[in-house]
Amino acid sequence: IDLFGSDDEEEDQEAAKVREERLRQYAEKKAKKPGLIAKSSILLDVKPWDDETDMAKMEECVRSIHMDGLVWGASKLVPVGYGIKKLQIQCVVEDEKVGTDILEEEITKFEDYVSLGVGCGKGL
Repeated sequence: IDLFGSDDEEEDQEAAKVREERLRQYAEKKAKKPGLIAKSSILLDVKPWDDETDMAKMEECVRSIHMDGLVWGASKLVPVGYGIKKLQIQCVVEDEKVGTDILEEEITKFEDYVSLGVGCGKGL
């Protein structure tokens, strides 16, 4: 006596086959999707040598750095003191491709414009 009202074993096997096929299709579809890409928003403080440093040229040099996973954003000049302004520039990086150490190294290569200090704040 079947208490749940299903006498057909063939129907149960058919339903199981359909369910397995759907699960297989779902797994294939999910495997094709790319995984999450971790990104960070970084605010860099780039300090010039003195008040006579060409800030437009310094920003041009910083923006000339191109890497896979790096996108430059907005920038502004922020007064530090004694007529000196620092460049604050925003960028978004893919964490696995670009790190803050690499960015700092690349920026400090512009020795004519950038003093040894490059600070950053990371978020997102």
